[in-house]
Amino acid sequence: MYKVVLDVMGGDFAPSVILKGAKLALEEFPDLYLYLVGKESVLRSWENHERVSLVFAEEVIKMDESPGEALRKKKNSSIFKGLELLKNNETSAFVSAGNSGAVAAGSIFILGRLKGVRRPAIATLLPSIKDPFVLIDVGANVDSKPLDLFLFGIMGKIFLEKIWGKENPKIALLSIGEESGKGNILVKKAHQLFKKSKLNYVGNIESRDMFKGEVDVIVCDGFIGNICLKLSEGLVEVIIEMLKNEVKKSFISIMGMLLAKNALKAFKKKSDWREYGGAPLLGVKGNVIIAHGRSDALAIKNAIKVAINSIKNDLVRKLEKAIKENKDYFEEEEKSEF
Repeated sequence: MYKVVLDVMGGDFAPSVILKGAKLALEEFPDLYLYLVGKESVLRSWENHERVSLVFAEEVIKMDESPGEALRKKKNSSIFKGLELLKNNETSAFVSAGNSGAVAAGSIFILGRLKGVRRPAIATLLPSIKDPFVLIDVGANVDSKPLDLFLFGIMGKIFLEKIWGKENPKIALLSIGEESGKGNILVKKAHQLFKKSKLNYVGNIESRDMFKGEVDVIVCDGFIGNICLKLSEGLVEVIIEMLKNEVKKSFISIMGMLLAKNALKAFKKKSDWREYGGAPLLGVKGNVIIAHGRSDALAIKNAIKVAINSIKNDLVRKLEKAIKENKDYFEEEEKSEF
């Protein structure tokens, strides 16, 4: 039985869509046991479910609330109570669509970091012309050092290998040019660390080439990664909306759309962020899955699926092992002030 704790109060559309996602997950995964954390008034109707335990938390961290303030003032929030369950080994994974900064800060404070990890990172799966690829970090950090980027690459590699079955994934650094001399100081120094390692590092990649499917793990700092993620999500939504508007302008276009219905449906499914569920926070001592704030029931169900796969594949232990195996390549860099 896979035990997962779900923050019912987190997300733009909580708690209703979170509970709908929980219902979908319980129906699809018979070996799933959920711990639902939230207000008693919200959870009361779930009291007699045979594969659910209820944990009451009357405080809620708002989406725009400062993580630091929340850490100090809301110890009984659904996020922090859920993380405590994970820390105490009552569950094996935590899922939340709530305030991602609070989830990241709470995870570091309550669970702690894996040895050797200075900055945990959020890894998200994105579609490409070929196979999906991992973009890491997409928002856990706004300031990183070269060693952090190197560790992001290691963690992204293990996540893609162990959860999605991609063998020896190709790793690249996101930069303003493919040439090794391009980029800021952070990227140039990280490039040298990757070159010295035994990772399947292929150099720099430009943002225009991200979705071609030639690279499996793309590494960047969280500030850039979050901009890339939201830009790509917004672009897909706008393209679909523009296409719908243009089609309505002529009868021939409408007929063409009907003929291409299956292809368009496949495109929409492939480019839909909800299909990939949540993004794991890699580098902390526990399986923490951060779902999109706009998650609906489908996205929550798939975030729980990522949690189950993380447990099944013993992701945290394998991350720890991989970091230890690569420590010789960055011990000297760890002493750098930059």
